Amino acid sequence: MKAVIIENYGGIDELKYMEVDEPNLKDNDVLIEVAATSVNPVDWKLREGYLKGMLQYDFPFILGLDAAGTIKEVGKNVTKFRTGDQVFTRPDITRNGTYAEYVAVDEQLVAKKPENLSFEEAASIPLVGLTSWQCLVDFAGIKQGDKVLIHAGSGGVGSFAIQLAKSFGAWVATTCSTKNVEFVKSLGADRVIDYCNEDFTHVLADMDIVFDTLGGDIQKQSFDVLKENGYLVSIADQPDQELAKEKSVKAGYVFLDPDGEQLEKIRELIEKGEIHPNVGTVMKLINIQEAHRLSETHHAKGKIVLSVK
Repeated sequence: MKAVIIENYGGIDELKYMEVDEPNLKDNDVLIEVAATSVNPVDWKLREGYLKGMLQYDFPFILGLDAAGTIKEVGKNVTKFRTGDQVFTRPDITRNGTYAEYVAVDEQLVAKKPENLSFEEAASIPLVGLTSWQCLVDFAGIKQGDKVLIHAGSGGVGSFAIQLAKSFGAWVATTCSTKNVEFVKSLGADRVIDYCNEDFTHVLADMDIVFDTLGGDIQKQSFDVLKENGYLVSIADQPDQELAKEKSVKAGYVFLDPDGEQLEKIRELIEKGEIHPNVGTVMKLINIQEAHRLSETHHAKGKIVLSVK
């Protein structure tokens, strides 16, 4: 099969589109013929070796953490799916990646593809969807009427998180640049803070939840807008626990755990029309270097999706 591999940590030139063996199918696995995958910032962070202290890989390995496609084969213990099912998934990060024509995934990490989405749209969802769910629902226990601040609302995670929070009946504020103000309003944001012209700490207070996607000073300043017993959840870095104690809030870092049941819940919200995909750019898998280059600018609007066929 054709796939994109890296043989060493490093720059964009390490991404190689080539012929490799198909993945081995375990008894609880489904073999997915990948129609589309997507690029997430964690992909190039893995490529550069930024996460090698946390995750160990044997070279060569295939990158990619989102997939949508059709099941071509099932392991002998599989009960949830059958050949021909259209599915989407965020696989185990320690196994074979999704920048490939085929990926083998444990059935517990797979869900039926939303019927109202194309493969390209569906491939944009799993990582950002599960990240948002585990931060807002699992960690922060979001509920109707909560006041939620989501940083970087025009990004892949932020744009999904706004819609997820609104589906729970929350009041949502978000930060973005001037050029993205109308876009995040279209997602349902109730209060948009254009960080080029406003300081969020001057206009917000008594928030129940802050979803931090940026880290650094923004994360530290976010403590100041939370109410007592509020939640600060980050995907950027571990919050200062001494500061959290001082401010009487619960703060934590979330690293995504793949989960097919949560993907099913997300699928239901998508099919109800409460959440829409945010695909910004579609490229061919063979153009992977260009896709990573765009992702590394931090200015891609919406998800970068890769068509595998």
